[in-house]
Amino acid sequence: MANDRQGSLSGLTEQEAREFHGMFVSSFIGFTVIAIVAHVLVWNWRSWL
Repeated sequence: MANDRQGSLSGLTEQEAREFHGMFVSSFIGFTVIAIVAHVLVWNWRSWL
């Protein structure tokens, strides 16, 4: 069954890999924005320098 699919080492087709990459990048950007906002809020509360 798995040998019937053509794709990368992960076993995903190119379309599935592109979809996964898009979701991964979106999630990473969202996490980064939340982390930046959290750091700014903490900086305003108690600056560490």
